[in-house]
Amino acid sequence: MKLTQTLTATAVILTLAWPINQGLAADADAGKTAYEKNCAGCHGADGKGNPALAKTLGEKGLNIVGKETKQKSDEALLKIIAEGAGKMPASKKLTADEQKAVLQYSRSLAK
Repeated sequence: MKLTQTLTATAVILTLAWPINQGLAADADAGKTAYEKNCAGCHGADGKGNPALAKTLGEKGLNIVGKETKQKSDEALLKIIAEGAGKMPASKKLTADEQKAVLQYSRSLAK
């Protein structure tokens, strides 16, 4: 009897969790797509920065997977994404949800 109840409870939990997992995967995919389209040109596919562009611009902040960026809060980084900073322009093409997805994706590059 307990085994049947346990299996039923597990099935219910997995059924309820499935849409959440799908949503998280979709967010990750959306973040990667937006990052590749809007950010990778300067920050590189791996987040370590485009060395040629860094040299041309004289910009050292292109590496977004380094210690300095890891220490910044999500709120601070979202503000930079939304409003720009230094030579980085504001991300006017991205919605607030896309900006959050890009942040999540870029955080994943640092792992």
